[in-house]
Amino acid sequence: MKPYKHTVQYYETDRMGITHHSNYIRWMEEARIDFLNQMGWGYERSEAEGVASPVVAVECRYKKVTTFPETVSIRVRVESVQSVRLRLNYHMTNEAGKTVCEAASEHCFIGRDGRILRIETELPELYRLLSELENDRESENRKAL
Repeated sequence: MKPYKHTVQYYETDRMGITHHSNYIRWMEEARIDFLNQMGWGYERSEAEGVASPVVAVECRYKKVTTFPETVSIRVRVESVQSVRLRLNYHMTNEAGKTVCEAASEHCFIGRDGRILRIETELPELYRLLSELENDRESENRKAL
């Protein structure tokens, strides 16, 4: 999957000219939408299937500041996929390739009626796609060792 690119906007910075920390969470959502589109399961498809995937947890570790008008590259990876939960990792780098933020988000899956869905049985194609990406990540990690 290709990394998502975001150019820091002037309005995303504070009075010191540094990107406000809350914007990294927004960038995660932008990158997640792009990731799902590349995967072939965009939000439009989820909505057509009657599925929502709310965020249930977020973690961010800020490593370096970013400023206007830097471009931040965001790589999204499937850390784990279970029947009712998905955890994604985000690795953000600046133009020099330095890590600026490491983050994660967790999601569940709910239907139109608000009940939690078990994607393994109720959305098997989505589960398969996510599982394949999780396995690809694990293979890459083993090769790196």
